[in-house]
Amino acid sequence: MILATTETINGKDFETLGLVKGSTIQTVNAFRDIGAGLKTLVGGELTKYNEMMNNARALATKRMVEEAEALGADAIVCVRYASASVTQGAAEVMAYGTAVQFR
Repeated sequence: MILATTETINGKDFETLGLVKGSTIQTVNAFRDIGAGLKTLVGGELTKYNEMMNNARALATKRMVEEAEALGADAIVCVRYASASVTQGAAEVMAYGTAVQFR
């Protein structure tokens, strides 16, 4: 499966199949959340939150690709990511794009 942030793929002619998306809501455990709160007092990278968001993006992408494969897609163009805070320490990540099939 080819994933592209652009509207076209060099050398490929395709037809649009439709919108595909994948999403997940992830959280870190409460003890790590308390530790992250303390970290804000001294500064620095919140590595557990980075890991959580990387895992969430990977899972959302996987779900988007699975939806595209079910449509018979060869690629997804115009891939985008969005995220939103759901509660303290939890975030939703959504991956979306346009599924296409090569001619």
